[in-house]
Amino acid sequence: MTKSAIIVGVDEVGRGPLVGSVVAGAVILPDDFYLPELTDSKKLSEKKREILYAQITEQCQWAVGESDANEIDSINILQGTMLAMKRAVENLNIKYDRVLVDGNRCPELHNCRAIIKGDLSEPVISAASIIAKVTRDRQMFELDKLHPKYGFSKHKGYGTRQHLEALAEFGAIDNQHRFSFSPIKNLYHH
Repeated sequence: MTKSAIIVGVDEVGRGPLVGSVVAGAVILPDDFYLPELTDSKKLSEKKREILYAQITEQCQWAVGESDANEIDSINILQGTMLAMKRAVENLNIKYDRVLVDGNRCPELHNCRAIIKGDLSEPVISAASIIAKVTRDRQMFELDKLHPKYGFSKHKGYGTRQHLEALAEFGAIDNQHRFSFSPIKNLYHH
């Protein structure tokens, strides 16, 4: 009997927000794992994502990797994203055969293939996108408890009107906001 190839799916969440980390998920699905609902995490309701997250984390090998706001500011969002994905795979701490990444670019990992819209076509990438999204959303709920005036639990750090108004009124939060992103940069460099 031949051993199945160990395929790692990777996806990230949080490139666009003005606050927090970019978070990547890395997942290995067991051969018998089947969840027909697996798709791009953004297409699922929050409740559905939480249910799938529980199933994935119980039955699969998984890990996350992050690049925080300070690191993003010092190396840029693209490099931060690549680093988060690389860290997620390294945090699995397993010898793999292949890595499938959502998007058009691979981090520095051997046998890596980027697949555009891979979160829709590859269940292993869909699972990684759910891990990343739920992890990052939970971080935003925690940040919302510490800084309720900004509404992070609602907009998840994206540059919504509510978030921009809060920034104008209360300023940016050190170590959380991305000072290299233009709405925040503009706030401090008039």
